[in-house]
Amino acid sequence: MLEYFERVATKQWQLPQLQAEGQVTRVVGITLEARGINAELGSRCLVQRPKGKPAEVEVVGFDGSCTFLMPLHRIDRLRPGARVVPIATDTQVPVGEALLGRVVDGIGVPLDDAGALRGASLVDFFPHPINPLQREPITQQLDVGIRSINAALSIGCGQRMGLFAGSGVGKSVLLGMMTRFTNADVVVVALVGERGREVREFIETSLGPAGLQKSIVVAAPADETPVMRLRAGLYASRIAEHFRDRGKRVLLLFDSLTRYAQAQREIALATGEPPATRGYPPSVFSRLPQLVERAGNGAGNGGSITGLYTVLTEGDDMNDPVADAARAILDGHVVLSRELAAQGIYPAVDLRASVSRAMQQIVSGVQWSMSARLVQLDARYAQSEDLVNVGA
Repeated sequence: MLEYFERVATKQWQLPQLQAEGQVTRVVGITLEARGINAELGSRCLVQRPKGKPAEVEVVGFDGSCTFLMPLHRIDRLRPGARVVPIATDTQVPVGEALLGRVVDGIGVPLDDAGALRGASLVDFFPHPINPLQREPITQQLDVGIRSINAALSIGCGQRMGLFAGSGVGKSVLLGMMTRFTNADVVVVALVGERGREVREFIETSLGPAGLQKSIVVAAPADETPVMRLRAGLYASRIAEHFRDRGKRVLLLFDSLTRYAQAQREIALATGEPPATRGYPPSVFSRLPQLVERAGNGAGNGGSITGLYTVLTEGDDMNDPVADAARAILDGHVVLSRELAAQGIYPAVDLRASVSRAMQQIVSGVQWSMSARLVQLDARYAQSEDLVNVGA
């Protein structure tokens, strides 16, 4: 008997690994409830279907012995008691130069017709965060190719800026211009929760063939599940981190932060989290800084992630919960004005409502004073606009 335990302890016998299986007990909306599995939060499982391939789901929560699952893609033809098999706990995703010029979804599956990803490296989905004391300060200006922003709202390498805009004020056109004209080594574009038609239009029209050559597009349209939309935003940040760790200057265009927050709201409400501010659960406001803080300068290797996050202001309401939370965690914001867009002024940047918190550190004293003077003159004209129009 002693020899038996010694052989087991020295791994001379390979004991078979048992795989736990569970079954679906309930389906409510987009949430599946299963019992009998002991899966970790964030891990993936397969749900067997009577016809077709098994459906891939992700563990989004649990309550005692009940595990909450959400599909990565649209799911149908499920039966009560369907088998649930855990498949992965440490999720890895493809990154690297093999993704340049490609369009992928939230887990790295190509959406274009260029074939499989060849030569890509696999890395963990969630890296260790950088110690804030090891981050390099913002000291260098980044040329984004937009004269009004370069002059009055200068953006630094490693800065996180918000682009606050309503619908129909030229947000997508401005993002496309920045993608083509920004002096960056790599451009990562995250299209989260947008209409499927807009995804192709942005790639072909706003981005163009020249802009796509140095870009990586991660797309999860509005018809995707909230888990896939959430993963698309995190995956785009992971790709940008990979290039930053190798000394590259990366421009991360995230469209949009509002859709990302709405995806987290859907998941949180479906798993029983109570709503708080205007229907947004508390986890939404903890997820936003976790995402935004992944951008910024690296730890002494010269790499940086300059993040530009779009925020949709419904009804031009700047006090929306997501917009209010984003202003608090970003390093500045560019506001697009509907009034300027109605006058045919593009990009419709509202200088009085916009600010770059890192501008004074990266520009000369002359430019800083001239930009402040420009904003003062613009504000004075706005106060006297009615008198000017009547010829007073």
